[in-house]
Amino acid sequence: MNVIAMVPARMGSERLPVKNLALLDGKPLISYAINAAKDSGVFSKVVINADGDVFQKVADRYGVDFYLRPEHLGSSETKSDDVVYDFMQKFPCDIVAWVNPISPLQTPDEVARVINHFEDQGLDSLITVNDEKVHCLYEGQPLNFVTDEIFAKTQDLVPVQSFVYSIMMWRCRPFMENYREKGYALMSGKMGYYAVSKQSGIIIKTDEDLMMAESLIKAKTGGSYQIKYDELAPISR
Repeated sequence: MNVIAMVPARMGSERLPVKNLALLDGKPLISYAINAAKDSGVFSKVVINADGDVFQKVADRYGVDFYLRPEHLGSSETKSDDVVYDFMQKFPCDIVAWVNPISPLQTPDEVARVINHFEDQGLDSLITVNDEKVHCLYEGQPLNFVTDEIFAKTQDLVPVQSFVYSIMMWRCRPFMENYREKGYALMSGKMGYYAVSKQSGIIIKTDEDLMMAESLIKAKTGGSYQIKYDELAPISR
């Protein structure tokens, strides 16, 4: 099975300018997705799909392939469907996985688990999600709880799944067929979702997100975390 990792990169970003080259713990944001894809061991090729030649140098630095997408696919108005379809035409394969730089804390092991889940379930499309056991409203109405009985414990709730987008992936043939027929295809064929870790759900969209991710990385490099309790806690230590 020929599975290619596509790491998308745009120069423009409305909320965080030149986001993919912003430094996170001394390394450019995009490098985390590149290294996670490479170290996962599940891809035949890793390709940066970018709208600027500067990312050629990034690709060379990290030993991956580079594709300069057509100019009309580089604006903030560009649809993901169009970017993926164009890439599939240029890089024929069985499966394309969009490994997103906005999720720098996703690990290589989790990347591999997502790809293996996709293949094991025979899916055509997949988007990663976070499972959230929290009381939610939609347009002011309860979504996963009711108001005419005892207030439900959070641990008893049906989890709400929010899209993370750390990985999106598609089987190429059904994607391309749907795109040609309908003009869109991100959720084509047999659709599936994969719940990733909370750290993978930390998505970089603003400078505050970048600062939070950096704090977590630095905290982890200080050693493994151990829960500690106040001396008044009734628990053996």
